[in-house]
Order: sequence, then C-alpha cells, then structure tokens
Amino acid sequence: MGAPSMSGVRVLSSRAVSCDRFSDGGSRPTAGLTSLVILTRMIERAFVSLDEGQLHLRRLKPPAVQGPPLLLLHASPTSSWFMQGLMRAIQQAGQPRDVIAPDTLGNGDSDAPAPGHPDIGYFADSMRRMLDALGIAQVDVYGGHTGARIACELAAAHPDRVRRVILDGIIEYDDETRRRVVENYAPKVPPDDYGRHLLWAFNFVRDQALYFPYFQRDAEHRLAGAIPSAAILHRATLDVLKAMDTYSKPYIAAFEYRAWTRMPHVRAPVLLLRPDTELPVLNAAIAEATARLPDSRVAKIAGGDAAKAAAIAQFLDAVAP
Repeated sequence: MGAPSMSGVRVLSSRAVSCDRFSDGGSRPTAGLTSLVILTRMIERAFVSLDEGQLHLRRLKPPAVQGPPLLLLHASPTSSWFMQGLMRAIQQAGQPRDVIAPDTLGNGDSDAPAPGHPDIGYFADSMRRMLDALGIAQVDVYGGHTGARIACELAAAHPDRVRRVILDGIIEYDDETRRRVVENYAPKVPPDDYGRHLLWAFNFVRDQALYFPYFQRDAEHRLAGAIPSAAILHRATLDVLKAMDTYSKPYIAAFEYRAWTRMPHVRAPVLLLRPDTELPVLNAAIAEATARLPDSRVAKIAGGDAAKAAAIAQFLDAVAP
C-alpha cells in the first residue's frame, strides 16, 4: 500500500497497462502503443477519508491536464470498476481531463452510508465532501442511472461546484411504480448456510438484463437486449456480494428521488444521453427531462463507451467558456 498523502487521500496502486474497452468482459492489452500513450492512460486507485470512513475512487490523470476535472458516477449495484472503459474512452476522445470515478458509499470498496435510510441528497453531499478532501473547487459531472440522480442533485444543491452535467438514464417513477420497486428491487439477502445468497446475487444481476423491473418475469416486462457476457455478470456479481449489506441503500435512494422536482434547480448546461441500447422507459423519459431542465440538449448515440465519450467530448468542447 502507498504512503498517505495530503487531504485525507491514500493512494493504493497504479496501473501502467493500456487496455481496450472491456464491454465484452475482458481487458485486452493494446499492441503498438508508445510509452507516452501508456503513461497517459494509467488508472490509480485511492481512498479519501470522510466522516463515514473511507471512500474508494479510481483516477485517470494525464500529464498535461486541461479543463476542470470530470467526475464519473456509476450505476447501481456496481462500482467504479465499470467506469474504467469510459475513463479511457474520454481520454482517447481528446479530453485530457483529470477523470475521477468514485465508488458510491455503500457500493464497491467504499464504506457504508451513515444514515439507515439515506436519500440522494446525502449521496450528492458525500461527493461534495470528497471534492473538498481532494482540493477540487469545480467539476464537470457524468452520471449513469443512480449516478445520474446523484449528478443531478449535486448540480441542483451545489451549483457553484458543477460547471457541466451529463445525465445517462434518469427518470422519476410514478407513485405506484416507485412503491413496487422500493419494496421489491433491492432486498436484503442474508448469508445462507448452503450458499444460496451467492446464486441469488448472480441471478439478480443476470435478470436485470432480461426484465424490467427484473422481479416481474413475464412477457410484458421482457427486454429485447442481449445478456451480458459471463465475465461481466461475474464482475457485477462480485460487486453485489462485496456490498451485500449496503448495496440496497443507493438503489432505494435513486428510486425515491424526485428528479422532475429538482431539475429546474440545475443551472448548469446539461447533456442527456440517449443510447439506442438503453431501457426504453428511460429513453422515453428524456422528453420530460428536457422540459424540466433550464438548459439542456440531447445526444442520440449508439451504445458503448466510445460513443458516449465522443458525445461527452463534443458537449464539453461546445459549451466551453
């Protein structure tokens, strides 16, 4: 383990291996790269000390940083491990940013949230406190699903800390849908003498690719997309098992978040991503989001990290002061 540094940050390790996107489940070394390119694509891991304990993050910082840091907030129930492909793709898209991807409290390697029933405002404030610990005054922020709610609230509650916002999959569910998902989506599953909790975690992750909501397993709720590879399902399952006692807290906060009420308070320019691989219900909600946000635009894109990174880069360049 590395030596402690200032601002409550402890660096764990760095990787000097350049890899392609891992959306197919594997990180593959890329041949023919110079040493300089490899050095600009190192991802460090570190912990930041907060009142709750340790918040884990991944960081990709090129030698010559341009522009404010870019904060990437992951979806539930996984971690910043799944942000690594987008981190590299953003740099490859010509954005020499300090890219920071934390694990939400209660997910990945971060400690548990302090409240028993935290809301999105709490998670957004934890990001503000993380930025304080890192000595960062202002960021551009991207969020996917749960991360999109946190990004939205961070911009609404702390407008001085957020310059630009990218939202990737955000909705406010109607009362009945909200009730059903809060009651059923993220159950507490205790360890079992026969290891059935291990099988449950894998099926939980897999079924989210088959149905929405995943617990309504019928033709009406069947999704059209392909199931992720076994390697990706395995990695997501590990994230669930790692945070089995706390994974539900960010989930419930996301489902309870009143996005439509909070969006008018977001003064920063917002990009809404509309990937063709996204859940139809989330893409359908973009029209409502654009009506609520004071300054927004929509990017219709293909799925995958490269397409998202290109849209993000174009947005950040277009609205740069």
